[in-house]
Amino acid sequence: MLIESRRRAYLTAMQVVNWLPRTELPFAAPSRPELLETPEPMDIEPVVTAPVARTVAEPMAPVVERPKVEVPRPSLASTRTNAKPVEEIVEAPPKAPYVAPPRFALQLLRAGRCLLLVELPTGEPFQSRDPAYLLLKDMLRAAGLPDSPQIIGEPVRWPLLSRGTMDQGPEAARDFVQGFVSARLEDEPCVCLWLIGLPAVKFAGEVDAQAFNRELQVEGLGSAWALPGLELLMETPQRKADVWQAMRRLMARWKESNE
Repeated sequence: MLIESRRRAYLTAMQVVNWLPRTELPFAAPSRPELLETPEPMDIEPVVTAPVARTVAEPMAPVVERPKVEVPRPSLASTRTNAKPVEEIVEAPPKAPYVAPPRFALQLLRAGRCLLLVELPTGEPFQSRDPAYLLLKDMLRAAGLPDSPQIIGEPVRWPLLSRGTMDQGPEAARDFVQGFVSARLEDEPCVCLWLIGLPAVKFAGEVDAQAFNRELQVEGLGSAWALPGLELLMETPQRKADVWQAMRRLMARWKESNE
């Protein structure tokens, strides 16, 4: 059996205000008499509903079917031609292939009215007893020039930097060498620039080995003479004859300037 307080809580939750037990509950308070009276039934008046007015449906007008208009469907060809153009994919231009920087060492000297841009065979400055330097002195004496040339500045060594992102390719080397020689020519001009060795011929004269023993006209540098390198002349003595023949054709130019 439920406790009275809990029973009342359940009834209150179900919104039951008045209630009577089926049997007499032990220890329960007596029921109130007014709750035991049966209420009389209430007279409920019948609800009269108003008659619904009948409406006569008017005959509907016949529906006139509209003629079907055939819409031409686009053909496969038209859909291809009228389709929106596909955006072209612009590919990035291919990167230029990496070109390793050239490696060389050049020394600029002055002998009379001539400048000499000479390849250093060992990469180091000339020593008085170096075979290449002795050969150069012999060539100057044969040309009628002072055999003790004056060294101008430090050797030009390329590449300039061992590391870094600076462009040190062939074009950069050419611009640097030509700029270096051009600056020395502004200090004191010369009548002929000797380019001795392939690096001097290539990066100052902008020609290759095919131009050996020829006179060149280099923009910004003037008249130049392309010669094989000193080391190449020592290894192939037969080349000295070609150098001597070319020297005889050009000798009058600097001899006149020395008189």
